[in-house]
Amino acid sequence: MEQLTHYDIENNQKQFPITIVCDAIRTPENIGMCFRISESFGVQKIYFHENSPSTENRIVKKTARNTVNQIQHEVYTNFDLLIHQLKQEGNTIIGIEITDKSIDIQNFNFKNHEKIVLLLGSERNGIENVDLLDHTIAIPMFGRNSSMNVIHSLAITLYEVTNQLTVSKNKI
Repeated sequence: MEQLTHYDIENNQKQFPITIVCDAIRTPENIGMCFRISESFGVQKIYFHENSPSTENRIVKKTARNTVNQIQHEVYTNFDLLIHQLKQEGNTIIGIEITDKSIDIQNFNFKNHEKIVLLLGSERNGIENVDLLDHTIAIPMFGRNSSMNVIHSLAITLYEVTNQLTVSKNKI
């Protein structure tokens, strides 16, 4: 067995109809990792709140590596306006959040939605206005802790979404 390097691997590059909205995420490492994981999973675009660390932040740059230049991104000021705009554009707004209406991620059928927005809440308060969401999904956990890092949640969710979308296209 031989460990492969970045130069040995050629990914099957594709983009999915997925947009990420970060609801007031404040940690530079999380912003940088959001870029990195989103690029890895073929996300089309990321929205960050104006109070989030900018892409010029040294820690964001270091954590994101070069993915800041590889994925479309925008800054927004008004969360409610952005969500309404994305809905008008035909997106289904899905919050990664534990609510009384959350569906376990593996039971949610992402293939039923043409354009998907995955909404990440802030590290401290979660998603501020869950009433704007079309759905919420939760990742089943089996330990005592009831939450995980926002970017870990995003990585698990993007894996499930892209897996479902890829499998559905391969079966046609």
